Amino acid sequence: MAIETPEHKLLRKNQKIEIREYNSSVIARTFVYDNYREASSTGFRRIANFIFGGNNKNQSIEMTAPVIISKNIKKNGHEIFFFMPKKYELDELPKPNLESVKLEEIIIGKVAAISFGGWATEKNVSFYTEKLKQYLKLNNYETIGNFMVAQYNSPWAIPPFRKNEILVKIN
Repeated sequence: MAIETPEHKLLRKNQKIEIREYNSSVIARTFVYDNYREASSTGFRRIANFIFGGNNKNQSIEMTAPVIISKNIKKNGHEIFFFMPKKYELDELPKPNLESVKLEEIIIGKVAAISFGGWATEKNVSFYTEKLKQYLKLNNYETIGNFMVAQYNSPWAIPPFRKNEILVKIN
């Protein structure tokens, strides 16, 4: 069974880099004051708790992909979020039991994305972020906000079959 991913329109493709347009989405979000590796793990567990029944209705919600993590330098931590299945409106979802998990609707809009396999380690994230920055500069795109790491696979998927992306909003 395929895992749901957010719908988008492909505007442009150049090898591993895509320019996309996303519609609005409902997400479950948390913020973790820690390094990338710890924040990724802690954030995932918090939101997984919510979708596996840690909410006011003890309701399970289908897992979607990707899990997004974004560094926030101003707050010295990382934001982690999951997309909720598109069948749900914001007001139809149960309330998270954890105060650190928030539900909201976001408009991602136009983004640039670069895909890579293997593990989304800090080293790989840094390498592909730089590649994406170079492409955007060369093609006169202006970035908006932080670069985000999107991980599409469960922790049990072996590296040759893993899919990750670096995403950033653009003008």
